[in-house]
Amino acid sequence: MTNKLFLGFLLLMNIAVFSQAGCNKLDDKGNKNGLWKGVYPDTKNPKYEGTFDHGKEVGIFTFFDNTRTKIIIATREFNPKDNSAYTIFYDQLKNKVSEGKVVNKLYEGQWKYYHKASKKIMTIENYSKGNLEGLRSVFYTSGKIAEEMNYKNNLKNGFYKRYTESGIIIEESNYKNNQFDGLAIFRDPDDGNIVSKGKFVNGKKSGIWQFFNKGKLIKEVNMSFPQNSSKAKKM
Repeated sequence: MTNKLFLGFLLLMNIAVFSQAGCNKLDDKGNKNGLWKGVYPDTKNPKYEGTFDHGKEVGIFTFFDNTRTKIIIATREFNPKDNSAYTIFYDQLKNKVSEGKVVNKLYEGQWKYYHKASKKIMTIENYSKGNLEGLRSVFYTSGKIAEEMNYKNNLKNGFYKRYTESGIIIEESNYKNNQFDGLAIFRDPDDGNIVSKGKFVNGKKSGIWQFFNKGKLIKEVNMSFPQNSSKAKKM
């Protein structure tokens, strides 16, 4: 009986060694090659699985949360043609959180973000070498547009629009290097009537601003001289 247990133990050891020998190998230049399985340093729980071709990731890599259950929290599918990886992030209930392309570890092109525990898109962003570039759109859970903003080199530049879910544009403004700059119009979210409008310069209100009540002009204020705001021209 003892001999049988010992032989069984040896068999299990051989299986374990064979399994381990089948992955986490290096080529003659010291590069990762073949199947690799990484672990979290603190818990030794599985962290990722994927295949290397002489130091270069190929195919699909799977990443796990730091538990023994191996819940998938991300996948990356590598494209050898452009050195990119299409990446999908998941929550622990297997819902998509976001997805898009990574090139040289930097976000590139269009990225989609989802409402919590939903297949409905919350945000669409565009990237160039890790920086926001171009249109960024935010959506209500109904799918209707909530915000539109333009970016250049990771900074707000250009137009900005904010909408109610019913489609009323409650803000139209412009940005330059992350600051308000240029004409801005603000509307009542209930009826769409203009509440105020005027210009910004370097993030501050400037010149004549007009204020309305139920669509009727009631006051004009020269924002370049805020000390005179008490002398605002009433209509």
